[in-house]
Amino acid sequence: MDYKSILAELVASAAEGLEASVIAAMIEVPPNPDMGDLSLPCFKLSRTMRKAPQQIAEELAGKLPPHPAFSRATAAAGYLNVFYDKRAFAESVLSEVLQAGDRYGSGTIGAGKTIVIDFSSPNIAKPFHVGHLRSTVIGNALYRIHKFLGFDCVGINHLGDWGTQFGKLITAYKLWGDEREVREGGIEELMRLYVLFHDEAEKKPELEDEARSWFVKLERGDEEALALWRWFKEISYEEFNRIYGLLGVTFDSDAGESFYNDKMGPVVEELKEKGLLEEDQGAYLVRLDEFNMAPALILKKDGATLYHTRDIAAALYRNRTYAFDKAIYVTDYAQNLHFQQWFKVIDLMGYEWADRLVHVAFGRVNLEGVKFSTRKGNVVLLEELLRQAIEKTRDIIENKNPSLDNKEEVARQVGVGAIIFNDLSNNRIKDVSFSWKDVLNFEGESGPYVQYTYARARSVLRKAGLADEQAAAAGFDAALLENAEAQQVLKELQSFPDKVRQAMDKLEPSIIGRHLIDIAQSFNRFYHECPILVDDAGLKTARLALVASVCSVLRTGLDLIGLQAPERI
Repeated sequence: MDYKSILAELVASAAEGLEASVIAAMIEVPPNPDMGDLSLPCFKLSRTMRKAPQQIAEELAGKLPPHPAFSRATAAAGYLNVFYDKRAFAESVLSEVLQAGDRYGSGTIGAGKTIVIDFSSPNIAKPFHVGHLRSTVIGNALYRIHKFLGFDCVGINHLGDWGTQFGKLITAYKLWGDEREVREGGIEELMRLYVLFHDEAEKKPELEDEARSWFVKLERGDEEALALWRWFKEISYEEFNRIYGLLGVTFDSDAGESFYNDKMGPVVEELKEKGLLEEDQGAYLVRLDEFNMAPALILKKDGATLYHTRDIAAALYRNRTYAFDKAIYVTDYAQNLHFQQWFKVIDLMGYEWADRLVHVAFGRVNLEGVKFSTRKGNVVLLEELLRQAIEKTRDIIENKNPSLDNKEEVARQVGVGAIIFNDLSNNRIKDVSFSWKDVLNFEGESGPYVQYTYARARSVLRKAGLADEQAAAAGFDAALLENAEAQQVLKELQSFPDKVRQAMDKLEPSIIGRHLIDIAQSFNRFYHECPILVDDAGLKTARLALVASVCSVLRTGLDLIGLQAPERI
């Protein structure tokens, strides 16, 4: 039941000249339930109705037609305050949640529409560090949220498997590398060589020229360069896939930058034909001065391509292949200008779908105030972080519940969940200062807290002999859920679909993360204040229906942001 829309229709019918759609957008949820369940501020209406806000509120309260969803309406300080009929509200919310099950909050808004989401996209031959986590978990959550709302989603891992860094790595390997050490050390040995190159290049700048030469060879198909490049990719894929397995992240395509090698020539030719490409001291670029942006560099002096070239080629290919309604790119805000530049180039090329390209920016991760850098070697490896979180969770389980079945699996679910939730519970645009203490803190408003709340609720259902949530759907008396604690839980459950929509509209998964905390906190208050497995059969049945609904919504919400819901902790 859409209570805001119902109230808007009632208000529109009670006063001439008011449109329900306009009223619905003005309706608020009061900060204090004693002030009402919904409020309409009448200050804006005073201009058109030529009356004081309090007078308007009083007249509306007196004229509002009766409706089974609401028990009463009052006027206070220029607000029309409306109170739900508590029994009808409980009946409506629980019936809808239990009937929909894991599809509660889903929708068909995306039916027939395709969303392409480019996320994670680590660089080959460089370690998967904590700085890569944000793009991975934000992108994965956006993928799940859009899919839940009916969109056809294409998740793309646009791997950084091309570029001058490979010339540097090949140079380093040729000078200081050893095949056996690379096979044994894997990506960490590749990183050591990469860092060594930059250290040595500061003393011998000519190494940069050698690296550029190797990359040009790679672009021209030199067999030795290609063989080393393929080897470095294999080593990297092995580590990446292990980490994605821990995170529960999958992709529909892992076509990296190299996939577009044969597609960049036509892009350069098209830019020339459309009069957009300009030579500047041997390089080729697209001028963007009139848009207050630096030029987009397309080809370097040596003919090598750049990120702009590859991103434009990728966008053209993806539009031809997927006919997307929106293409989302999840990267940190330091790349804002880069995306503005090549989005504008797509527009200048005359493609009407340029406005469907969206950059989802997020704050950067730093290590105690210092930016992560693979060149300097100051990174926290993501796999190390995940393993430590799992180990800490395992220790907690051993101390608090040593007889728990599937301890290893639960430790993985909760440990990894703590890392993901720590990232997704805050607004994505905020910078994150990495701290082992904060990331591995399982107390308070955390992923483990929500998971533990879910496990607690599932335990109550098991003790009641209910195999699943659906078993609690029949025969409950909603009138027995009129107390404040139960009503607050119901309000949090009722607003869940709206939070999912907001997360999609704002491309902000943290909206769901924060709401899961709200649900968990309200449920735990209910759990402590309202005994559930009581002798009164009717009261027990009603409260179990509420418990079952909380289980269903918490499990769905956790899944939407990439966390699992352990049955026991």
